[in-house]
Amino acid sequence: MSQWSQVQQLEIKFLEQVDQFYDDNFPMEIRHLLAQWIESQDWEAASNNEAMATILLQNLLIQVDEQLDRVSQEKNLLLIHNLKRIRKLLQGKYHGNPMHIAVIISNCLREERRILAAASMPVQGPLEKSLQSSVVSERQRNVEHKVSAIKNSAQMTDQDVKYLEDLQEEFDFRYKTIQSLEQSDKNSALIKQEMLALQAMLNTLDYKRKEVLSKIGRVIHEIDMLMSKRQQIACIGGPLHGGLDQLQNCFTLLAESLFQVRRQLEKLDELLTRLTYDGDPIPVQRPQLLEKVNFLLYNLFRNSFVVERQPCMPTHPQRPMVLKTLIQFTVKLRLLIKLPELNYQIRVKATIDKNVSTVSNRRFVLCGTHVKAMNMDESANGSLSVEFRHLQPKEMKSSAGSKGNEGPHMVTEELHSISFETQVCLYGLTINLETSSLPVVMISNVSQLPNAWASIIWYNLSTNDPQNLSFFNNPPAATLSQLLEVLSWQFSSYVGRGLNSEQLNMLAEKLMGQQVSYNEYQLSWAKFCKEHLPGKSFTFWVWLEAILDLIKKHILPLWIDGYVMGFVSKEKERILLKDKTPGTFLLRFSESNLGGITFTWVDQLENGDVTFHSVEPYNKGRLSALPFADILRDYKVIMADNVPENPLKYLYPDIPKDKAFGKHYSCQPNEVSKPSDGGGKGYVPSVFIPVSKILNDSTDPHSPSDLLPMSPSVYAVLREHLSPTVIETAV
Repeated sequence: MSQWSQVQQLEIKFLEQVDQFYDDNFPMEIRHLLAQWIESQDWEAASNNEAMATILLQNLLIQVDEQLDRVSQEKNLLLIHNLKRIRKLLQGKYHGNPMHIAVIISNCLREERRILAAASMPVQGPLEKSLQSSVVSERQRNVEHKVSAIKNSAQMTDQDVKYLEDLQEEFDFRYKTIQSLEQSDKNSALIKQEMLALQAMLNTLDYKRKEVLSKIGRVIHEIDMLMSKRQQIACIGGPLHGGLDQLQNCFTLLAESLFQVRRQLEKLDELLTRLTYDGDPIPVQRPQLLEKVNFLLYNLFRNSFVVERQPCMPTHPQRPMVLKTLIQFTVKLRLLIKLPELNYQIRVKATIDKNVSTVSNRRFVLCGTHVKAMNMDESANGSLSVEFRHLQPKEMKSSAGSKGNEGPHMVTEELHSISFETQVCLYGLTINLETSSLPVVMISNVSQLPNAWASIIWYNLSTNDPQNLSFFNNPPAATLSQLLEVLSWQFSSYVGRGLNSEQLNMLAEKLMGQQVSYNEYQLSWAKFCKEHLPGKSFTFWVWLEAILDLIKKHILPLWIDGYVMGFVSKEKERILLKDKTPGTFLLRFSESNLGGITFTWVDQLENGDVTFHSVEPYNKGRLSALPFADILRDYKVIMADNVPENPLKYLYPDIPKDKAFGKHYSCQPNEVSKPSDGGGKGYVPSVFIPVSKILNDSTDPHSPSDLLPMSPSVYAVLREHLSPTVIETAV
């Protein structure tokens, strides 16, 4: 089943998350129509290879053309129109930058895997549960109900103001009519009766003015109460960034209601200039109400100016908020008040370290286009937003003519801030808006990336303050349970599958060196990222980051399928394997080699004793030469006085090896063929076969030889003509 088919079977709450990252940059129609073809291409490799990206873009357009031919035969007018528009859009947008669409599609596929992994996880941590709980949905529905009620109240008050206006016009007409009469006519009984009627009408006007002002006051109070509960917007770019559409609906309705109330107060001011009297409530109450409305509008606009997507280098989409000098990054801002009058009217300026007194001695400037207008045309949902795509941070030289301290931890523990400012002018109001990204880490070398990302993790794990740039002057400890949950998120978002409780237990023991209570133990920043593991030359985080890189580049399909136990100690693996059928094996990550994976299998000696064999860990260099699934298929051991054989039979607990890994083999084993006599064209096909040697009198884990280039036909000839002892000697 294709990945897209799996996505379509998700629950609605997960489908809503998927919907958020498909827009005109990569329309969902193309993802749907070309699902299998898209998933069969290596978009991630193309995102760093312009020639490959150019070919993929051309092939993508060819695929769209083929779909156009198909739907043209079916006479599907709507789909024909959409595909023509999309083809024109893709060609125009990416013709000069094909790597950009490769980055976008790669990110979309990765996000799909993350969501699929989250949907399949049987147990979620407490924070994930809270993010997806029905309580949140119920609270959101209550907010939407209140906003709708406020909007209705403001519209009903409009009717009251109109009635008041009509009543005052009638009063004004009748009063001026009497004033125009001769003095002798004013003494008539009829006129005296009219004067009494006018007095009653004036009393009604006074009552209605007070009533309208009271209703306006209640609407303002309801808006004030609702806004006071939403002064802080959750970390944008996190798991629930899709909720911005709901926030936008609420913010827009509130803004429309406030502007409506403001117009009502202006209308009352017009009525005041035409008629006032002793005890008139308008001159007393209107200024206070207008001041409150303007104050609420200021706050509403300030809270609605948000960073929708945090700063991120397109080359490292899973590592947002880590920026490299002179490398472009993207960041997207959004105004959650969607009013047509503001389209292309708001120009946003980006700066870095605006408050220089709060950051380190290193100084940066932003190169590239740092002023852009917000518009509704670039977003698929029509939101008022702006995306900066070509900003580059550049470090300024210090007064001494050299750059700041760039030690391994000094740089990656310095936090900086990207600020954005603009001005909104609307209906006589001028509102200055400013917002900032979450703190970012500036690096000058890609080797600093792992530690920089660790800083971002620790900051967002340990504090709710969005702008504490001096955080690492004294970084607080974090609870182990929180950290383990976030580490599981790293695996689900980066490699498509999170960690289960057993894997997390192993990480906890590696961090603490013993069984501990997750909820009670406090872990220091130094122990997580700065202190070396006992007896090792690297830190816990460097070890874990190397494993993430190994999974991503070399064993991703096996990891997603759940066949890599990975995080299990040597002691625990022997407990798991000792009672299993000989030939049962499991896969685990090396604890002593960075970015290494090994397999251990159980065997039984002639006397019935159980023995275990672990192969020397495979690192990225060896896995680049031969896929890991093929290694498991072709692996051979040579016992003394015996012939080579594959000892790997069952993946723990009892899954036949070929059933588990068969679909990941690069090809089926070649049939053994003998050399041809035909000359140059009759080459014997060759493959790499990993071979190890085990001595019968040794029960210690062995060390394998390097991968040996041995073809099936050569191996067959050896078996036919040589004794096992000679084969062993040759190997």
